[in-house]
Amino acid sequence: MNQTSSIITNNYALKATYYMIGAQVIFALVNFTYDVLTNPWNPMLEGEKLTSSSTVFWQYLIATIFILPLVLKIGLDKLKTRHPMLHEWRALASALGAQVFVFGFASGVPVWQMIGLLLTGPFFVLLGSILFLGERLTLTRIAMSVIAFIGAFLIVGLGTDQFTAASFLPVIAAILWSVTTLISKYLSREESAETLTLYLVLLISINHAIIGTALFILALVLPDGSLPTTLTSGIDFSFPMGAALWWILFLAFLTASSQYLLWSAYKRADAAYLQPFDDLKLPINVLLGWIILSQVPSIGFWPGAALIVGASLYIALIENKKI
Repeated sequence: MNQTSSIITNNYALKATYYMIGAQVIFALVNFTYDVLTNPWNPMLEGEKLTSSSTVFWQYLIATIFILPLVLKIGLDKLKTRHPMLHEWRALASALGAQVFVFGFASGVPVWQMIGLLLTGPFFVLLGSILFLGERLTLTRIAMSVIAFIGAFLIVGLGTDQFTAASFLPVIAAILWSVTTLISKYLSREESAETLTLYLVLLISINHAIIGTALFILALVLPDGSLPTTLTSGIDFSFPMGAALWWILFLAFLTASSQYLLWSAYKRADAAYLQPFDDLKLPINVLLGWIILSQVPSIGFWPGAALIVGASLYIALIENKKI
């Protein structure tokens, strides 16, 4: 009986691993598509590029339609909650993170720098968990966080030609997505993964619409040129046409597919087991950007990435032993 139970558990973990790896491959394609749609120096989409805010608005709106079968499978009865405002703040932080992240691509930040710096996210989660969730501050967590941020400074390349102010955008996105994770950790104490998934899926497009409206109002009231054209320019809700339409549909399909895979992975295995596979986004994205977009990483990228990934994996190993 125990042997049968062990086999079933191992099969679930193996399937969860496949789902998680598949999700990381799709995330790499998502990031590649962001670059095509918004980066003014990417030649793969002729004509005028989309603004970053318009891209994520249509991406998540159409993806929500694609993901409706998952919503129905989970069941709307899972929407019962005692914390509706926390779910809204969680969705808003997630939407703001996406807006800032895609704005990085629109600002010409290379994909290797975007993804390398995004990997600092788990360390902001650690800091937030200690400050707001009452988790313990250990010497290991301090040491690994310091090592990771040394790696981040190497990737940013302060003082080199590859550093711009926009290089900090993926770090800001990592902080915002860390807020989403921290609220999720707090809510998970009494709410199911299904409830967390449903609220994020259903609220994310609404929050992108709110952000897009705010940017539109700012574009009207502020002097011309106050906002970067890659962020917003006039009415931001115009439906993309031509080749951009097919890229947006592709992007929305990828987004919906990644949510299916992530939900399937976390349904079969604990987050602590799956977390190290999240670091696979780094080599996959770098290779894709290198081969297709000819974005060659800087010399400082490799030791910086090694420090961040190594620190992340070490913490994951230590935390897993405590579970």
